[in-house]
Amino acid sequence: MSTAARPVVGRDEPLTHRQIVTILIGLMMGMFLAALDQTIVASAMRVIADHLQGLSAQAWATTAYLITSTIVTPLYGKLSDIYGRKPFFIFAISIFTIGSMLCTLAWSIPSLAVFRAIQGLGAGGLFSLALAIIGDIVPPRERAKYQGYFLAVFGTSSVLGPVIGGFFAGADKILGIDGWRWVFLVNVPIAIAALFVVTRTLHLHHQRLDHRIDWWGAVALTVAVVPLLIVAEQGREWGWTSTTSLVCYAIGIAGFIAGWFIERSMGDEALIPLRLFTNRTVAWASIGSIFIGMGMFGGLASLPLYLQIVKGASATQAGLQLLPMTLGIMAGSIFSGQMISRTGRYRRYPIIGAALLVVSLFAFSYVTADTDLWKVMIIMVFFGVGLGFNFQPLTLAIQNAVSPRDIGVATSSATFTRQIGGTLGTAIFLSLLFSGAQEKIASAFQSIAPTADFQAALRAPVGNAAANNAFISQVQAGAASGNPASGFGNALNDSSFLGLIDPRLARPFLVGFSDAMSTVFLVASILLIFAFIASLFLPHVELRSAAAFQKARSERGGDGSTGEDTDVPPAIAD
Repeated sequence: MSTAARPVVGRDEPLTHRQIVTILIGLMMGMFLAALDQTIVASAMRVIADHLQGLSAQAWATTAYLITSTIVTPLYGKLSDIYGRKPFFIFAISIFTIGSMLCTLAWSIPSLAVFRAIQGLGAGGLFSLALAIIGDIVPPRERAKYQGYFLAVFGTSSVLGPVIGGFFAGADKILGIDGWRWVFLVNVPIAIAALFVVTRTLHLHHQRLDHRIDWWGAVALTVAVVPLLIVAEQGREWGWTSTTSLVCYAIGIAGFIAGWFIERSMGDEALIPLRLFTNRTVAWASIGSIFIGMGMFGGLASLPLYLQIVKGASATQAGLQLLPMTLGIMAGSIFSGQMISRTGRYRRYPIIGAALLVVSLFAFSYVTADTDLWKVMIIMVFFGVGLGFNFQPLTLAIQNAVSPRDIGVATSSATFTRQIGGTLGTAIFLSLLFSGAQEKIASAFQSIAPTADFQAALRAPVGNAAANNAFISQVQAGAASGNPASGFGNALNDSSFLGLIDPRLARPFLVGFSDAMSTVFLVASILLIFAFIASLFLPHVELRSAAAFQKARSERGGDGSTGEDTDVPPAIAD
């Protein structure tokens, strides 16, 4: 079979639209794998955590995934700059599949967290490498035109994920296997299809660059990040100033200091070259990405819990009820992408987006157990638009501001900073939620228990008799010990009984849990103010009209040039 039509990147002429779309097919398959997994797991996590008796510890399953994906993201960027993108993209899909298969064997939240960590080792390369490849082959000015393809991936996964996740999570057994385990097992056939498509369509010519691999930098990064993320998750149990927490702080700080000296000594060979952050665009976009990531993952982790626990939605219903946010993300991304393609200006969109995120999260803090769902969905739309205004423009700004030879490491650095924020946000906000829930539930119980409705429910409850009797016995036992709210204590590990008992009896938990979430959203809105401030300092740099691989050949002197990076213009006012 002739290979003349294969879209091989690495020649001087720009790729045609058809060639770019052919490559995009492979990239979208890999991204679809990771995006679908996120939506399936998010919609099914409450059921999974209830089954494994660890709702309050469920953040570990998410945090472990984010820790490993965050740590390996810079490695994927650096190694793909040296050895080429395709082999590492295939490796990322393969290790992600192995992790998915292991997740089906989980017997507890800790075991699930370990297997999710293995999944994260693959996920760290799926998004960053796909974005880096696009950065290689499509000029920044034209890149927004292809945004719709990636939005189709996220949009499809956002619709299919909750439906599939809810179906599996709601099934007792499928082919003799627990329904929720199919949430991870379904990744396997998708991954096999992705590997086939990537192998057939992703033909990238790569000229190897002789660089050292900064393994010590990777070790220092791990030592710096992991202890701080662990204490963010466990601080509420250990105590934020306990000896164990202080040791984690010390190890993390030591890791950051050691990492700074290592990266400085490695220069251009560094895992994350420090010279990148002397660029104003990279520096301020990275700072903004950290806080955007915190708000994004904090919101994505908290909203499904509100919908399922407080509003009583099933996993499927909760996923579908999040569609307004998805539509907001798609609308914001499409609009900003089209306008950037037409005008070449991107700076205004992160500013507007960050402002929308601050306002939206602040509005979420006023949501209560009795707030109408349609009002919550309106806030979701603006929250999604704020995210859409930041996703592509920040990555585009960083890719455009650096030399094409640094596209891989710059893109992975952008993804890394967003994931750092996301990992911290998930750990901190879920920790804040469950640590504050106990107090808020107790307070709600004190105010609601004396009411006529609650007392009537105690005397003549409706619903599941066994569940009601068991709960009333716990309340009475708690009252005898001076803590009647202790009847809700187990709900933070297994909340499934809330759907069985009399709604009047469950109300103190729903009100208290909602009040705890309000605190989380308020803190998140304050943190997002820093993202807004960072966006104000983001300079505008004129978008390049040549693809990165063309400019890279120019830098290597392939067209007789001196190799100087003359295609990155100075910052101009927006």
